[in-house]
Amino acid sequence: MHYKKQGLPEEGELIIGTVKKILPHSIFVNLDEYQGKEGMIHISEIAPGRIRNIRDFVREGKVIVCKTLRIHTDKDHIDLSLRRVSLSARKKKEEEYKQEQKAEKFIETVMAGEKIDIATFYKKYGESLLEKYGNLNSFFKAVLADGASAFTGIKIEKPLLDKLVEKIIEKIKPPEVVIEARLRLSSMEVDGVEKIKKSFEKTMLFAQNHHYKMSVSYLGAPYYRLNVFSDDFKKADKVLEEVLAYLTSFGEKEHVDMKWEKKY
Repeated sequence: MHYKKQGLPEEGELIIGTVKKILPHSIFVNLDEYQGKEGMIHISEIAPGRIRNIRDFVREGKVIVCKTLRIHTDKDHIDLSLRRVSLSARKKKEEEYKQEQKAEKFIETVMAGEKIDIATFYKKYGESLLEKYGNLNSFFKAVLADGASAFTGIKIEKPLLDKLVEKIIEKIKPPEVVIEARLRLSSMEVDGVEKIKKSFEKTMLFAQNHHYKMSVSYLGAPYYRLNVFSDDFKKADKVLEEVLAYLTSFGEKEHVDMKWEKKY
């Protein structure tokens, strides 16, 4: 990406980085989202358990997701961890970074038509946009929702403002997040199949009444797949929890036993 954050990351922040150098007991990582910053991962923070060879886990040039452990501002030194990043958190961060790269490429293409390079765009308008919205995708969502008023507080010439709004509305579609749950439903009742069917029908009605977008598919008895769709990961996760709680509660009344596992 062309845009790099200034300063230092916060403790606990997840960061995209590229492995720069591997030593016997540590690795050094370039922080791809920050200007001129690198961090260090001690061998104990690479993976759980005993590690005989660091290269079994990473290699030079590999892009990884790290968690910031400590910031030593006096030494401008950053301690990172690889093992403390869960699989779901890593996938979410990678997807966010990929979407931001696409967003930047879109801006670059639009600006090329206006004979403005991406560096100039960031210097004149981008920094204030990112200060207000945090990232380009949040800015796009604001434009899709509010049009030109999303630029309130941003000093930008009206012809360019109109062009950006036009292109964003024309080309950008809100990203869709999908969270899946694998379900195992069973019933010892004589009409158990009908009770399971009824449980799903009531849950679909519950989702519709709350304007939740979801789907259910049959995987082969007694397994089912339930998907929840949203434009936001946290919202999708919350909706899935509500839907599963309702399905569990209604299923208990119908003597339907349910076990489930979330997948991202």
